[in-house]
Amino acid sequence: MTRRLRILLTGMSAVGKSTLVGLLRQRGYAAVDTDDGYTTESIGQPGEVLWLEDRVRALLDGPEELLFVAGCARNQVAFRDDFDLTVLLSAPAEVIRQRLRDRDTNDFGKTPEQEAQVLADLAEVEPLLRSVADHEIVTTGSVDRTLEQVLESSRTTTKMRAGAAKPLRKWVGR
Repeated sequence: MTRRLRILLTGMSAVGKSTLVGLLRQRGYAAVDTDDGYTTESIGQPGEVLWLEDRVRALLDGPEELLFVAGCARNQVAFRDDFDLTVLLSAPAEVIRQRLRDRDTNDFGKTPEQEAQVLADLAEVEPLLRSVADHEIVTTGSVDRTLEQVLESSRTTTKMRAGAAKPLRKWVGR
């Protein structure tokens, strides 16, 4: 029996998660953006997105041999051990600002308050994601190059478990 692989693509808004999901799907891979029916706004903190845990559990328990899941939510930590590989997608603050302004597929980040929240998350949340990521890919290069780096990560990395230290492999987009 072939081992099923679950790969998390995580990172702040405007680093390219949704774009990569679209490209992965075009290439025939099973890929899901958790923004598409797997999240809800937190009751306790307006504006905060949380994964709908029962839906995410069903997704991860699905039959796909290889599944890419893209998203970032405070409660994703509940699924940390369900992912074989965690890839942090990152970009510098100025790149994120520009992408938020330019994108037309998502309205989040368009207001000054939302942009400020994304930049605050970049400073506070991204370091936490980096501390648990197996790989980091800086998404300033072409989307095709970023996609190739994601696919290479999925082919060459097995997550080390049981608390063993794991090296962070960082790719910078070119």
